[in-house]
Amino acid sequence: MTAYDVARRLPAIADLRNLCRSLAVLDTILSPDWEFRYYSFDSAWAEGEEMASMRNGSGDDYSIVFSPVGAYVRGFDHESPMSPYVNDGELWPGVMDEVPTAFRSWVEEPAFSDEDNVPVATACIWREAPDDRWRHGTIDFPPGREDPDGADSLFRLLVERSPEAYRRFAEDYYEVPVDLEAVRHVYALRPVTPALVSSLNAEADFSFVADEIERIGHPCVASRIAQRTGKPNE
Repeated sequence: MTAYDVARRLPAIADLRNLCRSLAVLDTILSPDWEFRYYSFDSAWAEGEEMASMRNGSGDDYSIVFSPVGAYVRGFDHESPMSPYVNDGELWPGVMDEVPTAFRSWVEEPAFSDEDNVPVATACIWREAPDDRWRHGTIDFPPGREDPDGADSLFRLLVERSPEAYRRFAEDYYEVPVDLEAVRHVYALRPVTPALVSSLNAEADFSFVADEIERIGHPCVASRIAQRTGKPNE
């Protein structure tokens, strides 16, 4: 699977945003320490902008910026033959050449670039708000590798959007059993309760998790309101 395949399989922007927030909520519960989380979401990354991110702890990552103009997806696989670090510090041709003007500031964003201002990317996908599909550049992929740009490993949970897929990932990555019904609950954007948090991580502090959920901006912050008012969630 390459960026071409991911672009065909990604959901609409609003659905992708909800999925990214759900992934971040689940990872917040399973890994309260941000440094060790795989998926995160910042609802106040910049004025009018939100950012979903992934870091696998081995040098691979992605960032997805959501804003009124649309959504911009940048991914980096450090072992990809398309990495700037194995191509004389240059982006692989086509990866970002066709990114529209509306998203150029994110191509040049220092947080997504190295010390030489080269974007750290092996895959890039975008979708403007009025568009009917995701887009990508015209790329001549290097031969001899099934996942040349890293898109398969980077974006798998964004195209395999089932709670079962997340449970498989989380049990492997965090090496703990994961309650599938709890994952389904979060994916459905239902309020997170102390009981649900405990079902996923008995050692997690609900008050801390609720604060983190507020920062994520997930609809399940209703649980925090219920805790403060003493009224049950509806």
